[in-house]
Amino acid sequence: MKKDKILIVDDKEENLISLERILSDFDVEFVRASSGEDALKYTLKDEFAMAVLDVQMPEMDGYETLELMRQRKKTKYLPVIFVSAIHQSDLHIIKGIETGAVDFIPKPIIPEVLKGKVSVFLDLYRQRKELDLLLVYLEKKNEELIIEKNKAEEATRSKSLFLANMSHEIRSPMNGILGLSKLLLQSELNSEQKEMLDVMARSGENLIQIINDILDYSKIEAGQIEIEEIDFDIRKVTDTIFHLLNYKAIEREIEFKIEVDEIIPENLIGDSFRLNQVLMNLTNNAIKFTQNGSVTLSIKCIEKSKEHVSLFFTIKDTGIGISKDAQKKLFREFTQSDSSITREYGGTGLGLAISKNITQLMGGKIIVESELGVGSEFMFELKFGCKERKENMPIHQNITLPSNLSILVAEDNPINQKVVTLTLRMMGLTCDIAKNGVEALELYKKNRHQIILMDMQMPVLDGISATEKIRSFEISETIDEPTYIVALTANSFIEDKQKCTEAGMNDFLTKPFKEADLRKILSQASKSIAQ
Repeated sequence: MKKDKILIVDDKEENLISLERILSDFDVEFVRASSGEDALKYTLKDEFAMAVLDVQMPEMDGYETLELMRQRKKTKYLPVIFVSAIHQSDLHIIKGIETGAVDFIPKPIIPEVLKGKVSVFLDLYRQRKELDLLLVYLEKKNEELIIEKNKAEEATRSKSLFLANMSHEIRSPMNGILGLSKLLLQSELNSEQKEMLDVMARSGENLIQIINDILDYSKIEAGQIEIEEIDFDIRKVTDTIFHLLNYKAIEREIEFKIEVDEIIPENLIGDSFRLNQVLMNLTNNAIKFTQNGSVTLSIKCIEKSKEHVSLFFTIKDTGIGISKDAQKKLFREFTQSDSSITREYGGTGLGLAISKNITQLMGGKIIVESELGVGSEFMFELKFGCKERKENMPIHQNITLPSNLSILVAEDNPINQKVVTLTLRMMGLTCDIAKNGVEALELYKKNRHQIILMDMQMPVLDGISATEKIRSFEISETIDEPTYIVALTANSFIEDKQKCTEAGMNDFLTKPFKEADLRKILSQASKSIAQ
């Protein structure tokens, strides 16, 4: 390893030898300069830890030499100690400091003084070198971390895309199975057939829920879930929960109650879909793990103003309870509080983790109080916007549709095709079928359908691309009454809705859909067409 260098400058050889002898204890290399000009030449080609510079020299004295050093970038901050026999007044010391010297030592030199001062500046130089090396190392590490971060983000995006695609591939046939099951349950069947179909439908719904959990978790992990701000009625959310979960409570012979504070406004502003997801998850768990007694979902208003309302949610059960140790890992991904629970009750272990993350995104935090064998209570607080209730809000019940609606269904899955066709037939409507986006485009050009139910993910040409081509065709043909296009998708995320809107779609229907949902959208479409 190369030694650090110290520049010593004096016009007399004996003084240079004396300086070198005094500083010989330091593990450095000395470079001697007998004039200011020589000193400047050496500093151009070498790097020095510091310099010891004589003031009185012929042609160019120490002051002039240092002034020129300070004008150069390389030696602008080089520590320089002046040594001089002229120190009769403080003016010489002040001039040296003003020129840029770090210190001024009078001759004859006291060795201990010089060595002490050189030691300080030599240590500072070596520390700076170490810091420079550390900075280079950190910059390199930072570049490596950025590369690894980009790789990790790309891997996360790829995983999210893979899970979304796999979710669609699994959910498409499952939606068909569920749709046909519900249609068959409305037909004439004996009790045994109805029971088997009912079991099949519920099993399919459980599988859909597991798939939804996996997809939601992947989106949370990738930071792709956004919280919406839309109008909703909290009582409609709880009505849906009661309608979907009460039959489970009846099967288990337990009481299921929902209590909503009367002072909560009817029109709130927030993400009702995500709120429903959290409440469904927590309430469903409470019912699943309660064998005797009751489950109560309670919503209380704890703060209210003209623009905001704070609600406190409680899901209380008299179920199996959770031990203190198990509560510590309750919200971890892919984890049950007890391994025996997985065998007895099933589940992915993702539900609570998803609920925790969604609640945090909405500005709240889930807390739990539980006693083993007594029951559990999950609680969280959320803040929502609120506004005055709109009068004469439309109610989509018993909607009558025109029987002459021209409808095209673009769906590649044969089972889903049948589900939509049968559902439309029950409404007294008929439709044409396209197996992909290309067929949909050709059929529309031929028949000019009033409404298109367009699946988002199809081979050859997907729903987004097909919609864009249809809109381009309408513009080129100057069609006055463009078709009303409804997106059919297994995903209900904000980014999907944005893509549909940007492509020119008019509405959005999530599979599996209810007959009432389809009827409502067709009613909106028929009104739009009639205008």
